[in-house]
Amino acid sequence: MAGSGFSFGRGGNAGDPRPARTPLQRLIYWAAVLAVWGLIFLVVFFAVFARDLPDTSTLYNVDRQPSITYLDRNGALIATRGTQQAPPADLDALPDYVPAAFIAIEDRRFYHHPGFDPVGMTRAMAANMRAGRVVQGGSTLTQQLAKNLFLSPDQNMKRKVQELMLAVWLEMKFSKDEILALYLNRVYFGAGAYGIEAASQRYFDKSAKQLSVGEAALLAGLLKAPSRYSPVSESERAGTRATVVLNEMVDAGVITPEQRAQAAASPVRVSRTLSSQHAQYFIDWLDKQIRELVGEPTEDMIVETTMDLTLQTQAERSVNRILTRDRSKGVQQAALVALDGDGRVRAMIGGASYADSQFNRAVDARRQAGSAFKPFVYLTALESGYTPETRVNDAPIRIGNWSPRNYSGTFAGEMPLSQAVAQSVNTVAAGLADQIGRDNVARTARRLGITSRIGLEPAMALGAVEVSPIEMAQAYDAFANGGKRVRAYGISRIRTPQGRVIYQRSARADGGSVQAISNPFLYYQNQMLRGVMTGGTGRSAAIAGRDVAGKTGTTSDYKDAWFVGYTGGFVTAVWVGKDDNTPMRGVTGGSSPAAIWRGFMEAALPRLNAPAIPNGPAMPEGWQPPSPVENLLGEIGDLFGDSPPAEEIPLEDQPTLEPRRPEPGPPVVRPTAPQPQRDTPDQRPEPAPPPEKRADPLFF
Repeated sequence: MAGSGFSFGRGGNAGDPRPARTPLQRLIYWAAVLAVWGLIFLVVFFAVFARDLPDTSTLYNVDRQPSITYLDRNGALIATRGTQQAPPADLDALPDYVPAAFIAIEDRRFYHHPGFDPVGMTRAMAANMRAGRVVQGGSTLTQQLAKNLFLSPDQNMKRKVQELMLAVWLEMKFSKDEILALYLNRVYFGAGAYGIEAASQRYFDKSAKQLSVGEAALLAGLLKAPSRYSPVSESERAGTRATVVLNEMVDAGVITPEQRAQAAASPVRVSRTLSSQHAQYFIDWLDKQIRELVGEPTEDMIVETTMDLTLQTQAERSVNRILTRDRSKGVQQAALVALDGDGRVRAMIGGASYADSQFNRAVDARRQAGSAFKPFVYLTALESGYTPETRVNDAPIRIGNWSPRNYSGTFAGEMPLSQAVAQSVNTVAAGLADQIGRDNVARTARRLGITSRIGLEPAMALGAVEVSPIEMAQAYDAFANGGKRVRAYGISRIRTPQGRVIYQRSARADGGSVQAISNPFLYYQNQMLRGVMTGGTGRSAAIAGRDVAGKTGTTSDYKDAWFVGYTGGFVTAVWVGKDDNTPMRGVTGGSSPAAIWRGFMEAALPRLNAPAIPNGPAMPEGWQPPSPVENLLGEIGDLFGDSPPAEEIPLEDQPTLEPRRPEPGPPVVRPTAPQPQRDTPDQRPEPAPPPEKRADPLFF
């Protein structure tokens, strides 16, 4: 037919056998095309990221460092170092509010998502964009478990994709309750504790089945940042975070407002073990020794120590109270070491705050001893033929180019040696050391336990010798225990949890107890150092009804202040000062250190049931004291009357061994408190401690 033909256009001509697509058909067509290409992209994308996914067969394997558990002398837990894990907690045995606390704060939609939460991720992205920084995370509890079990903490796209993949795999393989149980038993809670059972035991000394609402909230709040929200070192911040968790639990319907109010009204109490952070200085000291004794740990160990946690707590209270009281005088740091008569360390304070500085001033600091070193001079003099009644002369003296002076700036003339000891007369000590030989004084100090370098310069007699508090304590221990030399130690036994003994300290370790002082020299020495307490520079440390003795020490410009004192079979050395070796404001050995010593000893002596200072070995046959020394000591007290005793200070122009280097420690903080009063520290009555503040809700 003329004019007839076929058209191959797509305009829907009458000759086209295929009808034109509707808009809906075109939409479906292109959606299918995109879906195919999207599927191809996802397959390739996940294939690339799945190539080096971790081996999930290690799900139940635990790779951890051996733990070392430290017990005090009575078996109480002091600390656990290394990784601590307890048997897994049974989710069904926990109170309902325990797992619910973690869900409320970490993943409110936990039971309603497939491993990742698009709603939560969108909400977190919006919050972060509004803040201009990361303020909220979108990870689900399942994603956190995947990260903790299999992945590194690196923040990058690859790890995030792998985290999503593993989260979906976990959701496909396990039920929600199984995932929640895995999470609670494997997550890290800080302080070396992995899993809720270990955390409950570490922080509260109880099983997770016994957790209160407030304790559950605190543990749930820890997970955001275990160190930042630690109830041990950051109690206020931890309390605030726990309160946030409680509010979330109320919003989620986990607890009622009444339960929240009850939890807030019952402050959470952290384990006394972890609260005793100053004991960590002692643990650090032992940690080095363990590796010397048994090598690098390859299995869990239990270390039985010599520490008495009750005494340790009393030492911490005394130190903290005086540091707070005397902060305006520039007293920034303190160290304390208490030993029994066999050298066992019963208490150790290495600084004002372990959280601020882990440098152990009780062991590692070397500071000039001042007049606390003089007993080694006096003992050497006694062994050279002097007695407490020997007349000595407090008069100007020159040794080479050096002329020591007394703190009082005056000279008292002739006096018995016992009075020179009690008043800490510099000229007498320097003259005695020069006469009997400073090398002999150094040998005496070495014999009793001083291990640091001892120079033989003339000022050595006045304490220009750098020593540590633990050295001073072990050297003075010979005065307290009947004249026997000891070496301070803190480890009694090391064993496995199954009871196999790895190390046992023998009675003859370190050479055992050797008689270092014979009589009558020990008898004379103790009588003279008693006089320091009854009528000398240490009068402020005297304890009524107790047989105590000791010696003060103060160095140039009040840079270091010491008090080392003892009773029968128990000695405590105290030092205060600054890490940068700058002067304090008029702080002497008879003020802040003596107050710390007295506060600690008054609390400790009833527990110790310490006897009188022992006389030591038998006296030589036929020996008789030349006169009643007690009367002599009374005369010394009469000399002072009601006036404050003079304190010993080697003056600034006296030579020292070498320039002082600041000990490591935290940055110096210069307080802006009012200037101290001008009255004499030994004369001013000690203020009563401030009333104890009631703990705020969830503060520790």
